[in-house]
Amino acid sequence: MAAANTPETVELTDRDRAMLAGECGQAAAVAMRVLVTMAGVFGAERLLDIEGAHIDGCLYHGDSGVDFAELLVAGGARVRVPTTLNVGGLDLLHPEEFAGTAERRAKALRLMQCYEEMGCRTIWTCAPYQATPRPAFGQQVAWAESNAIVFANSVLGARTHRYGDFIDICAAITGRAPAVGLHLEENRRGQVVFDLRALPPAVRSASWLLPAIGYLVGERCGNRIPVLLGLEQADEDGLKALGAAAASSGAVALFHAVGITPEAPTLEAALGSRDPELGGAVAEEWIEVTVDDLRAELRSLSTVPAAAASRPGAGGDLAIDVVALGSPHFSPREFAELLPLVERHPPSAGVEFVVCTNRLSLDVLEREGALERLRAHGVRVVVDTCVVVAPILRTPAGGVLMTNSGKFAHYAPGNVGFDVVFGSLAECVRSAHAARLWRDPELWP
Repeated sequence: MAAANTPETVELTDRDRAMLAGECGQAAAVAMRVLVTMAGVFGAERLLDIEGAHIDGCLYHGDSGVDFAELLVAGGARVRVPTTLNVGGLDLLHPEEFAGTAERRAKALRLMQCYEEMGCRTIWTCAPYQATPRPAFGQQVAWAESNAIVFANSVLGARTHRYGDFIDICAAITGRAPAVGLHLEENRRGQVVFDLRALPPAVRSASWLLPAIGYLVGERCGNRIPVLLGLEQADEDGLKALGAAAASSGAVALFHAVGITPEAPTLEAALGSRDPELGGAVAEEWIEVTVDDLRAELRSLSTVPAAAASRPGAGGDLAIDVVALGSPHFSPREFAELLPLVERHPPSAGVEFVVCTNRLSLDVLEREGALERLRAHGVRVVVDTCVVVAPILRTPAGGVLMTNSGKFAHYAPGNVGFDVVFGSLAECVRSAHAARLWRDPELWP
């Protein structure tokens, strides 16, 4: 790896140098040193202005995160651009939902308070694009949280590299980011085409299937940029689920859904003119996606062999202990789909049913009376956090968790110690009702 750039080799503005010298406070100096160092790691020669940030570092993973946040606060840190916060380690509105130790609670709370003291907007959601004013097409931002990154780049057409803890808040404090990766137009061209057009229309338009498509894309692409043909009817919640799954199974930070992604109105535009002598854009790889491919992905999203082997429509012998939804956070539209299903098939008393969402969605549920109706049927609605990153579940580990989220399915076995069954929203609700795996006989046309 090349040696990291230094302040002398990275192109800096006068304001950058002032921050680096401590003229704007100790926290800004620390943040600028981190950014210059990371510019060298990324291979960037300069920094660029950003107009917003989304912070993942507010989630408690250990003492280092608290220590760094405390250092910034002590140094007078304040964000220079509108900055939103990802999920934290607690549901601040419903503290009774936390099932961890008092020490972990205190540290998670202090970390969240530090980011609030720095001037960040306390929306506490992994889906800021559905809860706040959104970045515009072409706008440069520094977003962390993998699903938010892929949504900002792919659905909104904003520009962000894939950022993680610590560098995200450094960008917010300085208003600057390394000019590298997906910030730059030349790095945003599609590379691998996934052609979905031969799939039956009912499959192609099924929003619950999009996590399987996303998981397939992530596995096949790695960190290359996929181009998707045949998703013109997908809605934002479906694209949200697709991007989250692709960012979990691979390192996808941008996909081009032809006809949806702002910079991909056509296949040609998505790929760019890679070889003018051949008369247009050329893909590195072209993959025809089949129903069998997607069935295989659905099986790979379940860690329980019995779940994969269960025939659609058959009464399952597999007990379901937990149903967890909302990764990324559930939207009002998703709750509108969930509520009538739950009222027709209420969860069994023996099945823990949890949905994670943000405060704005919670407000909608409360205004419409839907929250009371969901709670009456035993559905727990949790805000500010997520069951795979915080001790929320009350059911002892070792059982079976069912979800319609590709991201939950990917991370739950390692993070919370449950085997996983993936299914549609309707399958999740019906399985919770029966306390046994239920498969939809019309799942596949």
